[in-house]
Amino acid sequence: MRVLILSFFYDPEPNDIKIHSLGAELVKRGHEVTTVTTFPNYPYGEIYDGYTQKWRQWETKDGVKVLRLPIYADHTRSGIKRILSYISFMLSVMIFAPFLTAKADVMWVYHPPLTTGMAGWWLSLLKRLPFVYDIQDMWPETLAATGMFSNPHGLRVVGAVAKWIYRRAKFVNVDTRGMQRNLIEKGVPEHKITVYQTWTDEAIYRPLERDPEVGKHYGLEGRFNVMFGGNMGLVQSLHTGIEAATKLQDLPDFQLVLIGDGLVLPDLQAMVEQRGLTNVRFIERQPASNMPALYAWADALWLPLKDDPLFEMTIPAKTQSYLACARPIICSVPGDGAEVIRASGAGVVCPPEDALALEKAIRRLYTMPRDEREKMGESGRIAYQTHFQRKLIIDQYEQLFQSIITK
Repeated sequence: MRVLILSFFYDPEPNDIKIHSLGAELVKRGHEVTTVTTFPNYPYGEIYDGYTQKWRQWETKDGVKVLRLPIYADHTRSGIKRILSYISFMLSVMIFAPFLTAKADVMWVYHPPLTTGMAGWWLSLLKRLPFVYDIQDMWPETLAATGMFSNPHGLRVVGAVAKWIYRRAKFVNVDTRGMQRNLIEKGVPEHKITVYQTWTDEAIYRPLERDPEVGKHYGLEGRFNVMFGGNMGLVQSLHTGIEAATKLQDLPDFQLVLIGDGLVLPDLQAMVEQRGLTNVRFIERQPASNMPALYAWADALWLPLKDDPLFEMTIPAKTQSYLACARPIICSVPGDGAEVIRASGAGVVCPPEDALALEKAIRRLYTMPRDEREKMGESGRIAYQTHFQRKLIIDQYEQLFQSIITK
Protein backbone atom coordinates (compact mmCIF):
# COMPACT_ATOMS: atom_id res chain seq x y z
CA MET A 1 0.00 0.00 0.00
CA ARG A 2 1.33 3.45 -0.97
CA VAL A 3 0.17 6.22 1.36
CA LEU A 4 0.58 9.95 0.80
CA ILE A 5 0.34 12.18 3.90
CA LEU A 6 -0.33 15.90 3.59
CA SER A 7 0.14 18.09 6.68
CA PHE A 8 0.94 21.71 7.51
CA PHE A 9 2.59 20.51 10.75
CA TYR A 10 5.20 17.79 11.07
CA ASP A 11 8.00 16.39 13.17
CA PRO A 12 10.17 17.87 14.74
CA GLU A 13 7.46 20.40 15.59
CA PRO A 14 6.09 19.70 19.09
CA ASN A 15 2.44 19.68 18.01
CA ASP A 16 2.97 16.68 15.72
CA ILE A 17 1.17 14.25 18.00
CA LYS A 18 0.40 11.50 15.50
CA ILE A 19 1.30 12.50 11.95
CA HIS A 20 4.85 11.16 11.70
CA SER A 21 4.05 8.40 14.17
CA LEU A 22 1.32 7.09 11.87
CA GLY A 23 3.58 7.19 8.82
CA ALA A 24 6.53 5.54 10.55
CA GLU A 25 4.37 2.72 11.92
CA LEU A 26 2.86 2.09 8.49
CA VAL A 27 6.39 1.81 7.07
CA LYS A 28 7.22 -0.77 9.75
CA ARG A 29 4.19 -2.73 8.57
CA GLY A 30 5.56 -2.87 5.04
CA HIS A 31 3.79 0.08 3.41
CA GLU A 32 5.35 2.94 1.42
CA VAL A 33 4.72 6.38 2.94
CA THR A 34 5.50 9.85 1.60
CA THR A 35 4.74 13.03 3.55
CA VAL A 36 4.34 16.50 2.05
CA THR A 37 4.80 19.24 4.64
CA THR A 38 6.43 22.58 5.44
CA PHE A 39 9.79 23.58 6.83
CA PRO A 40 9.45 23.34 10.65
CA ASN A 41 8.65 26.69 12.26
CA TYR A 42 6.05 26.10 15.02
CA PRO A 43 5.52 27.65 17.59
CA TYR A 44 7.63 30.76 16.92
CA GLY A 45 7.11 31.21 13.19
CA GLU A 46 10.87 30.93 12.69
CA ILE A 47 12.50 28.22 10.58
CA TYR A 48 14.32 25.75 12.83
CA ASP A 49 18.11 25.62 13.00
CA GLY A 50 19.43 23.09 10.54
CA TYR A 51 16.79 23.95 7.93
CA THR A 52 16.95 26.52 5.14
CA GLN A 53 13.91 27.25 3.00
CA LYS A 54 14.24 26.00 -0.57
CA TRP A 55 11.71 25.37 -3.33
CA ARG A 56 11.83 21.73 -2.22
CA GLN A 57 13.80 19.53 0.15
CA TRP A 58 13.70 15.76 0.53
CA GLU A 59 14.67 13.82 3.64
CA THR A 60 13.94 10.38 5.08
CA LYS A 61 12.75 9.92 8.67
CA ASP A 62 12.15 6.41 10.02
CA GLY A 63 11.58 5.16 6.51
CA VAL A 64 9.08 7.92 5.63
CA LYS A 65 10.02 10.00 2.58
CA VAL A 66 9.46 13.64 3.58
CA LEU A 67 9.04 16.44 1.04
CA ARG A 68 9.30 19.93 2.56
CA LEU A 69 7.92 22.84 0.57
CA PRO A 70 8.37 26.61 1.12
CA ILE A 71 6.07 28.61 3.35
CA TYR A 72 5.56 32.12 4.65
CA ALA A 73 6.28 31.27 8.29
CA ASP A 74 4.18 33.04 10.93
CA HIS A 75 2.63 32.16 14.28
CA THR A 76 1.84 35.63 15.63
CA ARG A 77 -1.53 37.00 16.73
CA SER A 78 -1.97 38.65 13.34
CA GLY A 79 -4.88 36.99 11.57
CA ILE A 80 -3.77 38.33 8.20
CA LYS A 81 -0.23 36.98 8.56
CA ARG A 82 -1.52 33.62 9.74
CA ILE A 83 -3.84 33.39 6.73
CA LEU A 84 -0.92 34.24 4.43
CA SER A 85 1.06 31.43 6.05
CA TYR A 86 -1.74 28.94 5.48
CA ILE A 87 -2.27 30.04 1.88
CA SER A 88 1.47 29.94 1.09
CA PHE A 89 1.63 26.24 1.95
CA MET A 90 -1.53 25.53 -0.03
CA LEU A 91 -0.01 27.17 -3.10
CA SER A 92 3.30 25.35 -2.66
CA VAL A 93 1.47 22.03 -2.54
CA MET A 94 -0.73 22.83 -5.54
CA ILE A 95 2.24 23.96 -7.66
CA PHE A 96 5.00 21.51 -6.72
CA ALA A 97 3.52 18.38 -5.12
CA PRO A 98 1.73 17.01 -8.22
CA PHE A 99 5.08 16.74 -10.03
CA LEU A 100 7.35 15.81 -7.13
CA THR A 101 5.34 12.99 -5.55
CA ALA A 102 5.06 9.49 -6.93
CA LYS A 103 1.87 7.53 -7.54
CA ALA A 104 -0.05 6.63 -4.36
CA ASP A 105 -3.08 4.50 -3.47
CA VAL A 106 -4.63 6.69 -0.77
CA MET A 107 -3.96 10.08 0.81
CA TRP A 108 -4.38 11.16 4.44
CA VAL A 109 -4.91 14.92 4.87
CA TYR A 110 -4.41 16.45 8.33
CA HIS A 111 -6.46 19.48 9.34
CA PRO A 112 -5.87 22.27 10.53
CA PRO A 113 -5.64 24.50 8.61
CA LEU A 114 -8.50 24.33 6.13
CA THR A 115 -6.23 25.37 3.28
CA THR A 116 -4.44 22.02 3.61
CA GLY A 117 -7.76 20.38 2.85
CA MET A 118 -8.10 22.51 -0.28
CA ALA A 119 -4.60 21.51 -1.38
CA GLY A 120 -5.48 17.89 -0.64
CA TRP A 121 -8.55 18.09 -2.87
CA TRP A 122 -6.42 19.52 -5.71
CA LEU A 123 -3.88 16.69 -5.37
CA SER A 124 -6.65 14.10 -5.25
CA LEU A 125 -8.16 15.55 -8.41
CA LEU A 126 -4.92 15.56 -10.40
CA LYS A 127 -3.77 12.17 -9.18
CA ARG A 128 -7.23 10.55 -9.04
CA LEU A 129 -6.46 9.72 -5.45
CA PRO A 130 -9.08 9.10 -2.72
CA PHE A 131 -8.36 10.93 0.51
CA VAL A 132 -9.23 10.71 4.20
CA TYR A 133 -9.69 14.11 5.84
CA ASP A 134 -8.54 13.96 9.47
CA ILE A 135 -9.96 16.82 11.54
CA GLN A 136 -8.38 17.89 14.82
CA ASP A 137 -10.09 21.30 15.10
CA MET A 138 -13.56 22.16 13.85
CA TRP A 139 -13.57 25.17 11.53
CA PRO A 140 -14.99 27.82 11.56
CA GLU A 141 -15.77 27.24 15.25
CA THR A 142 -12.09 27.20 16.28
CA LEU A 143 -11.37 30.47 14.47
CA ALA A 144 -14.18 32.19 16.35
CA ALA A 145 -13.25 30.65 19.72
CA THR A 146 -9.61 31.71 19.49
CA GLY A 147 -10.46 35.19 18.25
CA MET A 148 -8.05 34.78 15.34
CA PHE A 149 -10.86 35.53 12.89
CA SER A 150 -14.25 36.97 13.83
CA ASN A 151 -15.82 38.48 10.72
CA PRO A 152 -19.29 36.82 10.46
CA HIS A 153 -19.31 36.81 6.67
CA GLY A 154 -15.79 35.39 6.56
CA LEU A 155 -16.71 32.66 9.05
CA ARG A 156 -19.67 31.67 6.88
CA VAL A 157 -17.36 31.41 3.87
CA VAL A 158 -14.94 29.23 5.87
CA GLY A 159 -17.83 27.01 6.93
CA ALA A 160 -19.02 26.65 3.34
CA VAL A 161 -15.52 25.73 2.14
CA ALA A 162 -15.20 23.16 4.94
CA LYS A 163 -18.46 21.49 3.89
CA TRP A 164 -17.28 21.52 0.28
CA ILE A 165 -14.13 19.60 1.29
CA TYR A 166 -16.09 17.14 3.44
CA ARG A 167 -18.20 16.21 0.41
CA ARG A 168 -15.11 15.42 -1.62
CA ALA A 169 -13.31 13.36 0.99
CA LYS A 170 -13.79 9.60 0.91
CA PHE A 171 -13.95 9.57 4.71
CA VAL A 172 -13.78 12.26 7.40
CA ASN A 173 -12.14 11.25 10.68
CA VAL A 174 -12.58 12.96 14.06
CA ASP A 175 -11.49 11.91 17.53
CA THR A 176 -14.64 12.60 19.58
CA ARG A 177 -18.33 11.78 19.37
CA GLY A 178 -19.11 15.46 19.81
CA MET A 179 -17.24 16.29 16.62
CA GLN A 180 -19.04 13.45 14.88
CA ARG A 181 -22.40 14.97 15.88
CA ASN A 182 -21.21 18.36 14.66
CA LEU A 183 -20.41 16.92 11.23
CA ILE A 184 -23.74 15.12 10.99
CA GLU A 185 -25.52 18.40 11.78
CA LYS A 186 -23.57 19.95 8.90
CA GLY A 187 -24.90 17.32 6.51
CA VAL A 188 -21.97 14.87 6.42
CA PRO A 189 -23.40 11.33 6.05
CA GLU A 190 -22.77 9.26 9.16
CA HIS A 191 -21.42 6.34 7.13
CA LYS A 192 -18.44 8.39 5.92
CA ILE A 193 -17.42 9.60 9.41
CA THR A 194 -14.91 7.58 11.44
CA VAL A 195 -14.02 8.25 15.09
CA TYR A 196 -10.43 7.26 15.82
CA GLN A 197 -8.78 8.55 18.97
CA THR A 198 -5.42 10.30 19.15
CA TRP A 199 -2.52 8.63 20.91
CA THR A 200 0.74 9.89 22.37
CA ASP A 201 4.38 8.89 21.91
CA GLU A 202 4.45 5.82 24.11
CA ALA A 203 8.24 5.57 23.94
CA ILE A 204 8.36 8.91 25.78
CA TYR A 205 5.20 9.32 27.86
CA ARG A 206 5.17 6.71 30.59
CA PRO A 207 5.25 6.57 34.40
CA LEU A 208 8.63 7.41 35.94
CA GLU A 209 9.98 7.50 39.48
CA ARG A 210 10.83 10.93 40.81
CA ASP A 211 14.41 11.93 40.02
CA PRO A 212 15.78 14.00 42.94
CA GLU A 213 18.08 15.91 40.59
CA VAL A 214 15.13 17.03 38.47
CA GLY A 215 13.15 18.02 41.55
CA LYS A 216 16.04 20.03 42.95
CA HIS A 217 16.98 21.69 39.67
CA TYR A 218 13.46 22.94 38.92
CA GLY A 219 12.41 23.77 42.48
CA LEU A 220 9.83 20.99 42.75
CA GLU A 221 11.08 19.20 45.87
CA GLY A 222 9.00 19.56 49.01
CA ARG A 223 6.13 21.21 47.15
CA PHE A 224 2.59 20.19 46.22
CA ASN A 225 2.90 20.72 42.48
CA VAL A 226 -0.10 21.31 40.22
CA MET A 227 1.48 21.25 36.79
CA PHE A 228 0.58 22.30 33.24
CA GLY A 229 2.80 21.45 30.28
CA GLY A 230 2.35 22.66 26.73
CA ASN A 231 1.45 25.59 24.53
CA MET A 232 0.42 28.74 26.41
CA GLY A 233 -2.06 30.07 23.89
CA LEU A 234 -5.34 31.90 23.81
CA VAL A 235 -7.55 28.83 24.21
CA GLN A 236 -5.90 27.36 27.32
CA SER A 237 -7.28 30.04 29.67
CA LEU A 238 -4.20 29.78 31.89
CA HIS A 239 -5.04 33.02 33.67
CA THR A 240 -7.59 30.95 35.61
CA GLY A 241 -4.68 29.12 37.21
CA ILE A 242 -3.11 32.40 38.30
CA GLU A 243 -6.44 33.45 39.82
CA ALA A 244 -6.65 30.15 41.73
CA ALA A 245 -3.03 30.44 42.89
CA THR A 246 -3.90 33.86 44.33
CA LYS A 247 -6.58 32.18 46.46
CA LEU A 248 -4.24 29.37 47.56
CA GLN A 249 -1.51 31.43 49.20
CA ASP A 250 -2.49 29.98 52.59
CA LEU A 251 -1.08 26.59 51.53
CA PRO A 252 2.64 27.06 52.19
CA ASP A 253 3.85 24.16 50.01
CA PHE A 254 1.47 24.57 47.06
CA GLN A 255 2.77 25.82 43.74
CA LEU A 256 1.37 26.08 40.25
CA VAL A 257 3.99 25.01 37.72
CA LEU A 258 3.57 26.20 34.11
CA ILE A 259 5.92 24.55 31.62
CA GLY A 260 6.18 25.83 28.07
CA ASP A 261 5.72 29.06 26.16
CA GLY A 262 3.36 30.75 23.75
CA LEU A 263 1.50 33.94 22.97
CA VAL A 264 0.13 34.56 26.48
CA LEU A 265 3.28 33.75 28.48
CA PRO A 266 4.26 37.43 28.90
CA ASP A 267 0.72 38.24 30.10
CA LEU A 268 0.84 35.43 32.67
CA GLN A 269 4.25 36.50 33.94
CA ALA A 270 2.97 40.07 34.28
CA MET A 271 -0.05 38.85 36.31
CA VAL A 272 2.20 36.96 38.70
CA GLU A 273 4.53 39.92 39.13
CA GLN A 274 1.70 42.42 39.67
CA ARG A 275 0.17 40.22 42.37
CA GLY A 276 3.48 39.44 44.01
CA LEU A 277 2.79 35.69 43.87
CA THR A 278 5.50 33.31 45.05
CA ASN A 279 3.53 30.12 44.43
CA VAL A 280 3.69 30.16 40.63
CA ARG A 281 6.73 28.76 38.86
CA PHE A 282 7.46 29.11 35.14
CA ILE A 283 9.69 26.57 33.41
CA GLU A 284 10.85 27.17 29.85
CA ARG A 285 9.62 24.95 27.02
CA GLN A 286 11.17 21.49 27.21
CA PRO A 287 11.73 18.78 24.61
CA ALA A 288 9.09 16.07 24.86
CA SER A 289 11.69 13.64 26.18
CA ASN A 290 12.05 15.74 29.35
CA MET A 291 8.36 15.97 30.18
CA PRO A 292 7.73 12.60 31.91
CA ALA A 293 10.52 13.29 34.40
CA LEU A 294 8.87 16.62 35.21
CA TYR A 295 5.37 15.12 35.29
CA ALA A 296 6.63 12.59 37.85
CA TRP A 297 6.89 15.51 40.29
CA ALA A 298 3.29 16.56 39.66
CA ASP A 299 0.85 15.85 42.47
CA ALA A 300 -1.75 16.72 39.84
CA LEU A 301 -1.63 17.61 36.15
CA TRP A 302 -3.90 20.45 35.09
CA LEU A 303 -5.90 20.21 31.85
CA PRO A 304 -7.55 23.59 31.00
CA LEU A 305 -9.45 25.10 28.07
CA LYS A 306 -11.64 28.14 27.50
CA ASP A 307 -15.34 27.98 28.30
CA ASP A 308 -16.67 27.75 24.77
CA PRO A 309 -19.21 25.40 23.13
CA LEU A 310 -16.49 24.32 20.70
CA PHE A 311 -14.50 22.67 23.47
CA GLU A 312 -17.41 20.55 24.61
CA MET A 313 -16.56 18.30 21.65
CA THR A 314 -12.79 18.47 22.16
CA ILE A 315 -10.35 16.17 23.91
CA PRO A 316 -7.13 18.22 24.28
CA ALA A 317 -4.14 16.45 22.77
CA LYS A 318 -2.22 16.51 26.05
CA THR A 319 -4.94 14.39 27.69
CA GLN A 320 -3.38 11.20 26.35
CA SER A 321 0.11 12.21 27.51
CA TYR A 322 -1.20 12.96 30.99
CA LEU A 323 -3.05 9.63 31.17
CA ALA A 324 -0.03 7.69 29.92
CA CYS A 325 2.16 9.15 32.67
CA ALA A 326 -0.19 7.88 35.41
CA ARG A 327 -0.62 11.14 37.27
CA PRO A 328 -3.94 12.40 38.71
CA ILE A 329 -5.61 15.03 36.55
CA ILE A 330 -7.55 18.21 37.31
CA CYS A 331 -9.76 18.65 34.26
CA SER A 332 -11.03 22.16 33.52
CA VAL A 333 -12.51 21.07 30.22
CA PRO A 334 -16.21 20.56 29.41
CA GLY A 335 -17.95 17.86 27.40
CA ASP A 336 -16.06 14.96 25.85
CA GLY A 337 -12.76 15.80 27.52
CA ALA A 338 -14.35 15.83 30.97
CA GLU A 339 -16.12 12.54 30.24
CA VAL A 340 -12.79 10.81 29.58
CA ILE A 341 -11.55 11.82 33.04
CA ARG A 342 -14.82 10.96 34.80
CA ALA A 343 -15.22 7.59 33.11
CA SER A 344 -11.65 6.55 33.79
CA GLY A 345 -11.54 7.80 37.38
CA ALA A 346 -8.29 9.54 36.49
CA GLY A 347 -8.92 12.71 38.47
CA VAL A 348 -11.40 15.45 39.29
CA VAL A 349 -13.43 17.65 36.97
CA CYS A 350 -14.35 21.31 37.43
CA PRO A 351 -15.93 23.91 35.13
CA PRO A 352 -13.60 25.74 32.71
CA GLU A 353 -12.50 29.31 33.43
CA ASP A 354 -13.78 29.04 37.02
CA ALA A 355 -11.00 30.01 39.42
CA LEU A 356 -13.09 29.24 42.52
CA ALA A 357 -13.93 25.73 41.26
CA LEU A 358 -10.28 25.15 40.36
CA GLU A 359 -9.22 26.28 43.83
CA LYS A 360 -11.66 23.81 45.42
CA ALA A 361 -10.44 20.98 43.18
CA ILE A 362 -6.83 21.66 44.17
CA ARG A 363 -7.74 21.78 47.86
CA ARG A 364 -9.60 18.48 47.47
CA LEU A 365 -6.54 16.75 46.05
CA TYR A 366 -4.27 18.51 48.52
CA THR A 367 -6.14 17.01 51.49
CA MET A 368 -6.57 13.59 49.86
CA PRO A 369 -4.23 10.79 51.02
CA ARG A 370 -1.41 10.29 48.57
CA ASP A 371 -2.31 6.66 47.89
CA GLU A 372 -5.77 7.74 46.72
CA ARG A 373 -4.24 10.25 44.31
CA GLU A 374 -1.90 7.55 43.02
CA LYS A 375 -4.88 5.27 42.37
CA MET A 376 -6.35 8.01 40.18
CA GLY A 377 -3.14 8.12 38.18
CA GLU A 378 -3.08 4.35 37.83
CA SER A 379 -6.70 4.39 36.61
CA GLY A 380 -5.74 6.94 33.98
CA ARG A 381 -2.88 4.75 32.80
CA ILE A 382 -5.26 1.80 32.44
CA ALA A 383 -7.69 3.97 30.46
CA TYR A 384 -4.88 4.99 28.11
CA GLN A 385 -3.84 1.41 27.48
CA THR A 386 -7.45 0.36 26.92
CA HIS A 387 -8.68 3.16 24.64
CA PHE A 388 -5.79 5.26 23.33
CA GLN A 389 -2.90 2.88 22.71
CA ARG A 390 -1.15 3.63 19.45
CA LYS A 391 -1.22 0.10 18.01
CA LEU A 392 -4.99 -0.19 18.44
CA ILE A 393 -5.70 3.06 16.64
CA ILE A 394 -3.18 2.61 13.84
CA ASP A 395 -4.78 -0.80 13.22
CA GLN A 396 -8.00 1.11 12.53
CA TYR A 397 -6.31 3.54 10.13
CA GLU A 398 -4.58 0.73 8.27
CA GLN A 399 -7.85 -1.18 7.87
CA LEU A 400 -9.61 1.98 6.65
CA PHE A 401 -6.93 2.73 4.04
CA GLN A 402 -6.99 -0.86 2.79
CA SER A 403 -10.79 -0.87 2.57
CA ILE A 404 -10.66 2.27 0.40
CA ILE A 405 -8.13 0.71 -1.96
CA THR A 406 -9.95 -2.59 -2.35
CA LYS A 407 -13.37 -1.03 -3.08
